[in-house]
Parts: sequence; C-alpha cells; structure tokens
Amino acid sequence: MKLVILHPFSKAIKQSTWRHAMVEEFNAFLENDTWELVPHTPSMNVVGCKWIYKTKYALDGSIEHHMARLMALGNHQQLGIDYHETFSLIVKASTIRLILSIAITCN
Repeated sequence: MKLVILHPFSKAIKQSTWRHAMVEEFNAFLENDTWELVPHTPSMNVVGCKWIYKTKYALDGSIEHHMARLMALGNHQQLGIDYHETFSLIVKASTIRLILSIAITCN
C-alpha cells in the first residue's frame, strides 16, 4: 500500500495535475446537476467546502491518475432548511440486495 499525501489547496492549485483533477470534479458536478445556485438570504446557513486530493496508483506502483474531491462541510446543516436531498458516490451492497429482492418479488 502506498502512502497518500494530501496537499493543501495553496500547493495543489500550483500543480497542473491537481488543477486538472479539480476541473474534472467541478465539471462532473455541473454535468450531473449536483448544485442549484440560489440567492443568499440572512437565514441561510452557508456551507463551507474542502478539497481532498488522492493519488491513485497502478498495480506496478506507477501513478495511474490524480483524483480531487470537493467535500461539503455540512456538519451544521439541518434537513429541510439547508438541504432537501443527499448524494452519495457509493452504493452499499445491502441496498443492491434490497432492490434485487423487491424486483424479484414484483416480477
């Protein structure tokens, strides 16, 4: 297993590989309609964010690609006030089993 070094934004923005990874992540948000920009009101809880950087390695130890993820710091949000939906990149195996079981039951 390789050690993953997380770069702070100030260093990552200066490197073309990390800038490219950030652009890919941002474009994915736009293509998937992940965000809806709305006018700010005083009652809104503004959510901060943080970039997470990870280097993916191939089996031979060479760098496969650089990955950047923009993570919302939503630990102060309230459902129904600050957000109405959630999004997860990962599907749990138990969720897939449940969906398959429902599909079989309903033919």
